[in-house]
Amino acid sequence: MEIKGKIIRILPIQSGEGRNGQWKKQEFVLEFGDQYPKIVCISLRGNRIDQFPVNLHEEVIVSYDLESREYNGRYYTDVKAWKIEKAGAQDKENSSADNRSNEEYPPVQDLAGNNDMPF
Repeated sequence: MEIKGKIIRILPIQSGEGRNGQWKKQEFVLEFGDQYPKIVCISLRGNRIDQFPVNLHEEVIVSYDLESREYNGRYYTDVKAWKIEKAGAQDKENSSADNRSNEEYPPVQDLAGNNDMPF
């Protein structure tokens, strides 16, 4: 899943020792929506913290997974980012793809030399 928004808060990095070894996570708050903005807290874990550094007030597109776990009869949901792109970078990429001419793609050739349609 993907969500586009603006980073409005970056929380301190948390780290610790778990049953699978050391862990660390970085949480940030993303504001999204136009008329009635909403916020969501998203976490980056492990090496993704260094791979996708986040900056305050930056417009980003976040690819994420949702995961819930049960503890003492209550459910807790995590929003875990696995990729972050700068919103402007993807917009430029999309506009350059839209501006490509059809000449970049050669016409499909009928290898059998047959122009009849099969249906």
